[in-house]
Amino acid sequence: MFGTKLNVQANVNAPIEKVWEFWTAPEHITQWCFASPDWHTPKADNDLRVGGHFSTRMEAKDGSFGFDFGGVYDLIEPMKTITYTLDDTRKVEIHFTSEDISTQIVQQFEAEGENPEEMQQAGWQAIMDSFKAYAERQ
Repeated sequence: MFGTKLNVQANVNAPIEKVWEFWTAPEHITQWCFASPDWHTPKADNDLRVGGHFSTRMEAKDGSFGFDFGGVYDLIEPMKTITYTLDDTRKVEIHFTSEDISTQIVQQFEAEGENPEEMQQAGWQAIMDSFKAYAERQ
C-alpha cells in the first residue's frame, strides 16, 4: 500500500501549447526531467495515448547511480489532463490550466513507502521547477 497523495505545482510563463509540447515530447523531456544539475536524462520514450507506455532514464552525471521511471497512461486530455499508473502501481495526475499567456501545472502523486514524504515532495517539486526553468528560457 502506498502513502499519502502529494502535490507539486508551478506557474509557467509560457502558453499552454508550448507547455504541453515540452512536457510530452521526448526531445524536450531529456532537457528538463531531473531534480538537480548533477543529474541528467539521457533517454526518454513517450507513447502519449491511453494504454501507451512512457519511460525516462535518469542518471547521476558521475555515473554512480541511475534508474528508469516509467508507466502506462490511463487518461489523456490534450492540454488539460494526464493520468498514469507508474510501473510500481502508484497513480499520478497532472492538470494543466491556461491562464492568459501562462500555464498552471498541478501534479498529484502517491508517495512510495521507502523514503520520507518530505523528500519525495521536494524531489518531484525540483523536477517541476526544472521544467519551469527550461520552458521559460526556450
